[in-house]
Amino acid sequence: MIRLPKLSQLLPFAGAVLAIALPLTMPTRSHSIPAFSRMYNTSCSTCHLDFPKLNDFGKAFKDAGFKFPTDDESMIKNPPVMLGAPAQKELWPHSIWPGKIPGMPPIGLRMNNFFQVTGEHRNEFQFVPAGTTTPSVPTFVPRTNFETGLFSIFTAGNFGSDIAFWVDDDISVTGENGNGGLGDGYLRFVNLGRLLHLPKDSLSLRAGQFEIDLPFSPARSWNLSPWDIFGQTNVGVTGVHNVSNGFTLDTPGQGVEFSGGHHYGGYWYSVAFINQNTTGVTDPGAFVPTVTGNPFQSDSSFKDIYGHFEYRFNLERDKDSRRAIQAAGKMGPRDHTYISVGVFDFYGRSVNRILGATSTGAPTLLTAREPFYRVGGDFSFNYRTFNLFGVWMHGHDHNLIPIDATGAIFPATPVSFIAGAPSTFSGGFLQADYRALPWIMLIMRYDGVNSPEDRINGLAGSTDTPFFAPVMATRNRYTPGVQFLIHANIKASFEYQVRPRQQIAPTAGLLNPVTLNPVFTKPFRVNTAVAGLEFVY
Repeated sequence: MIRLPKLSQLLPFAGAVLAIALPLTMPTRSHSIPAFSRMYNTSCSTCHLDFPKLNDFGKAFKDAGFKFPTDDESMIKNPPVMLGAPAQKELWPHSIWPGKIPGMPPIGLRMNNFFQVTGEHRNEFQFVPAGTTTPSVPTFVPRTNFETGLFSIFTAGNFGSDIAFWVDDDISVTGENGNGGLGDGYLRFVNLGRLLHLPKDSLSLRAGQFEIDLPFSPARSWNLSPWDIFGQTNVGVTGVHNVSNGFTLDTPGQGVEFSGGHHYGGYWYSVAFINQNTTGVTDPGAFVPTVTGNPFQSDSSFKDIYGHFEYRFNLERDKDSRRAIQAAGKMGPRDHTYISVGVFDFYGRSVNRILGATSTGAPTLLTAREPFYRVGGDFSFNYRTFNLFGVWMHGHDHNLIPIDATGAIFPATPVSFIAGAPSTFSGGFLQADYRALPWIMLIMRYDGVNSPEDRINGLAGSTDTPFFAPVMATRNRYTPGVQFLIHANIKASFEYQVRPRQQIAPTAGLLNPVTLNPVFTKPFRVNTAVAGLEFVY
C-alpha cells in the first residue's frame, strides 16, 4: 500500500523538481503580460511580487484607478482612443463630457492546473452505519488526482476623468462552464471628493459587484488553499439554535462602497452597503420582475454594512522616502519597511422564515430577523523581503427560537420567537512570506477556527461544514509552501497541508449505553500535498 509521504520525505523530491525547474527559471528578462503590461509595455513584476500579490507600486496603481500615480499619460505606450474632443468640456452640459477607452482591449486570461496527493486516512470516515441498506454506497476519495482549475478572463482600466473599471469572470472551473461565474464587475469613481473640495484621494465611490475590502483578498490570494476564516459559515446546533447563516466574507456582494486614502502609506478606509442573502433563497420575481428578469439577489430588504479602517506606518528614516511611492531599482520596484494595523466590522440581519400560526390559530408566515456581525483586526509587517501578516475575527449570530403559545421551543406550529443562546465562532490566520530570490517565495501559514457548533454538527454527521467531524472545537491547519516564477507570467506552486484532526472513526458495534449512539474513537488527520501550475497572458 502506498503511503502519503511526510514533509521530510517530500523535501528531496521538491529539491529534484526545483533542480529541473532551475534552468527554466534562470532567464530573468521580464515579459509583458495581460492588459496593463501591454498598455505600458512593462513586466507584471512592476506591480506584483508574486502574482497576484501586489507590491507597493501595484497598490498605488490600484488606488489611482488602474493608472500610474503620476505622469500616467507619458507612460502609456499604447495611446487611448478619445471619446470626444477636450473642447467639449467647455460646452458641457450642452455636450457629452469627453472620455477615453484603452487603445487596445485590455484583456487578460488566466489558467491553472493542480495535482493532489491525499493522506492514507482519506476514506476512514466512509464507514457504513449499522442498518444501511442498498443502494447506499459511501463515496470514495482517490489517493492522487489531477484537477483542472480556473480558466478566467479579466479586463480593467480607466475611462478617463478618474473613472476606473474592472470585470473578471471564471469561464470554467474544473473544466465545467456551469461552475464558473462573475467575480467582480464594477466602476470606481476615484477621487470623487474633488467635487466637494475634499483632500485629494479622500473619497472614492465603487458600484457594482465586488469582493468587500477585506484586509487580504481571498479572490486575489497567491496561496493554493484559502484562508479558512474567510470561508466560515455559522450554522447552529439542532434543538439549541435557530441559526443557519450561510454567509461567508469571501462571497462577492452587490452594492456600493465609499473609500479613501492609500494602501501604500497613511490611512485607508472603506464603507460598503451590499445585498444580503444568508439563505441562498431568492424570489423568482414572477409577480414583480427584476430588471434582467432573473430572481432577486437579496433575500431581505436590509442591506449589509461593512467597514474597514487601517493605518500604515512606513518606517524609513528618511522623511521623503517614507512618503514616496517606491521607485524601481535594479531588482524592480521594492516595498517600504512598514507596519500596518487595521480593524473591520460586518453587520447584517439574517432572515429565517417559517410557517406558523396566529394567536387565533390561523396559518401565517413568521419571520425571524437575526442580527449578526463579524468583527476583527489585522496587521502586516514588512522588512525588505520578509512579510508577516495575520487576521483575527469573531463571529456572532443572534438566536431567535420559535415557540408556541405555551412557551415550548421548536414546536410543530410556532406562534412567535424567543431569544436563545447566540451561535458564535472565532479564529484567524498568521502567515509569513519570504522571498529568497525575486522569483522564489517561501510560505508558512497557520489557520485556526474555533466553532463548538461545527464540532457538534460534525459528530452528528452533518455536512454543513467542509470539516466533517472535527475532534476539537478548534480546527488547526499548518501549511508550508514554496512558489517560484518560471517567467513573470508563469508560476509553479507547492504546499503541504497538515490538516486538522477532522475525522473520528466509530468503533464497530460499540454503542453509548445512554444515548445508544455509536462510540467515536481513533482521531486522525488527512494531510494533503498540492502542486499547482499557473499562467496568465
